[in-house]
Amino acid sequence: MATAGKVIKCKAAVAWEPNKPLVIEEIEVAPPQANEVRIKIVATGVCHTDLYHLFQSMNKEAFPVVLGHEGAGIVESVGPGVTEFQPGDKVIPLAIPQCRECRFCKSPKTNQCEKAWAADSGDVMALEYSSFTCKGKKVLQFLGTSTFSEYTVMNQIAVAKIDPAAPLDKVCLLGCGICTGYGAAVNTAKVEPGSTCAVFGLGAVGLAAVMGCYVAGAKRIIAVDINPEKFEKAKVFGATDFINPKDHNKPISQVLSEMTNGGVDFSLECVGNVEVMRSALESCIKGWGVSVIVGYTHMDDFAARPIQLIAGRTWKGSILGGFKSKDGVVELVKAYLNKKIKVDEFITHKMTLAQVNDAIELMKHGKCIRTVLSVSPQ
Repeated sequence: MATAGKVIKCKAAVAWEPNKPLVIEEIEVAPPQANEVRIKIVATGVCHTDLYHLFQSMNKEAFPVVLGHEGAGIVESVGPGVTEFQPGDKVIPLAIPQCRECRFCKSPKTNQCEKAWAADSGDVMALEYSSFTCKGKKVLQFLGTSTFSEYTVMNQIAVAKIDPAAPLDKVCLLGCGICTGYGAAVNTAKVEPGSTCAVFGLGAVGLAAVMGCYVAGAKRIIAVDINPEKFEKAKVFGATDFINPKDHNKPISQVLSEMTNGGVDFSLECVGNVEVMRSALESCIKGWGVSVIVGYTHMDDFAARPIQLIAGRTWKGSILGGFKSKDGVVELVKAYLNKKIKVDEFITHKMTLAQVNDAIELMKHGKCIRTVLSVSPQ
């Protein structure tokens, strides 16, 4: 392309400081260096992890930053040493890389990678290295991705090349939310046919977990949320029962235990709240119950009584649904194109990058499942 090797000036939504609205600015995006790919972002979802960084983590050293990590786009140019990609390829940027060389990538037991942003510290969500500048200042890249920008630059180990038939304004959601919830059920929990499951929290991740339980063959899927307006949506993805904790004057784990003759086989916490994490564990049946922590937080400790695990329950965590990122996202795009999983049903709003603050407000107040922002024309 004519822009190859040159600095690109483009629009991006910049978070200058915590807890303040994003500002649409003109930024400069450097050309890709060795092993890097510059991507024109076509569409991006707004994920709760973006809001977490903006409103909760409050790490001032991680600003200014361009948020967004659930995107899809087209390769504009590649740096030296890149052989896997070429201009024009449809791609999904990945918040977790897959270098294929480290001991984690070579192990079938995990989807971690030694070169991941969280390899050393889970609370640093914007690394020092960045290809962005604005008004003479360096602007950080969130999770190494930054999809709230018309262009971004990423290491090739954190980019997945996808089927050219895939609609970018849909499959962008496979870069985080759907992948995370769906995989937590099928890969991490390993939900079994005929089992009973409970999913706590019915945002996009929770609904994807419901879908995962359904695809895995669970016979009963109990959806738990304090917003009953989400129950109809959960039904679309396979939920069979619905509980609003506010309707009960006893602990939700007790309600679930009474409903299921002692507890569920599998529970998935998709909120990022340590009290809900414990409730999800306590909702599992002793002897073999498995509870998975999916919701992200780095702010509080969680606790349980040892007997709850000694009695035979298993407590696990899951990031990006346990999918090895490059392989898993490509697999999910194929599953979507073959109508094996739902994606369109997660999208409740469509907006432009200029409306990003409206999209953030919708998510903040639980008024959407996923808003997809149109970033650049295809």
